[in-house]
Amino acid sequence: MAKHRLHYIPKGKPTEFDLRIMDLERKGAIVPSCDLIKTPEQIEGIRRAGVVNTGVLDTVAREIHAGMTTLEIDRICREYCADHGAIPACLGYGGFPMSVCTSINEVVCHGIPKKKDVLKEGDIINVDFTTILDGYFADASRMFIIGETTPDKERLVKVTRECLEVGIKAARPWCDVNDIGRAIEPYAHQHGYGVVRDLTGHGVGCKFHEDPEVCHFAQRKKGMILVPGMVFTIEPMINMGTWKVFIDADDPFGWEVITGDLKPSAQWEHTFVMTEDGPEILTY
Repeated sequence: MAKHRLHYIPKGKPTEFDLRIMDLERKGAIVPSCDLIKTPEQIEGIRRAGVVNTGVLDTVAREIHAGMTTLEIDRICREYCADHGAIPACLGYGGFPMSVCTSINEVVCHGIPKKKDVLKEGDIINVDFTTILDGYFADASRMFIIGETTPDKERLVKVTRECLEVGIKAARPWCDVNDIGRAIEPYAHQHGYGVVRDLTGHGVGCKFHEDPEVCHFAQRKKGMILVPGMVFTIEPMINMGTWKVFIDADDPFGWEVITGDLKPSAQWEHTFVMTEDGPEILTY
């Protein structure tokens, strides 16, 4: 009888840690490849990128206001990045023309900064930035409420942040990555919201996007085991109405994602490293 061929192949003599992963794989679990488990040096590099990424979003938080354009937000992000020796990962990625994603109201994600997009009182906006520093990537996004908004929008922003917190609690060392979505979706549904299915969180750190795919809705199928040392994002996109989305036909770059019913959407995101004690946020 042919032996089961392992996906996880350790470098050198297997350690107790390696043997645990190999045993899980023999039992049918989906396990990461070795390159998805970051070394302490790589984690520190990603952590340093996270410090810059947090600085970018903190600067936006201080300066964002009604009457400014999303193009101004792009300038703020780009200048902060350059002043700290870093590179905006979004710029030029897959043809994306700007340094940051600015997604207003019904724009779910990948909103392109524009001179014509002027923030108004009552808008909600997601600012999503990814930093490359010394070859390492850190990715996070925040929601901002411009002035005072409606109770419905305010509640959406609040519950979406709670969805992220629910996902963090569900992400435990040696758990199935799909446990995250199994926890988030019921919580969102309790509040009458839809969870976007077409876009996910992802591994990150040495590349912009790596395995595993981090879904925010409930799935029955197995997902990859979250092993200590893995770095990934959780970034639930929660819609006030339907979970369905479409690409804006007026976007010449084919990036901007809109809610299917044109109701508002919100998103919060952090980059995490999984430890033996649970996920540690690298983008505070």
